Amino acid sequence: MNEIFLIGKVVNKVQYKFIINSKKYFSKVEFEIELDKQKFKVKGYNNIADYCYRKLKNDNKIFINGTIEKNMIISIKNILII
Repeated sequence: MNEIFLIGKVVNKVQYKFIINSKKYFSKVEFEIELDKQKFKVKGYNNIADYCYRKLKNDNKIFINGTIEKNMIISIKNILII
């Protein structure tokens, strides 16, 4: 399993979705971050999604601990606003 640590800036509005899937409920958040002129898509679920929706704004500088999926989207394990 791969693990990544990034420090970047939020560059677009956080997109929040609440999903109902066969008796399961979960929340999902998606946004982009920029590091040295490269942009990465980021996603998180449940408690992390709720935290991101409440706290993150454009131009926030953040620290992310996560994993890279095969489509180069970063899945968040931990996030911190710095």
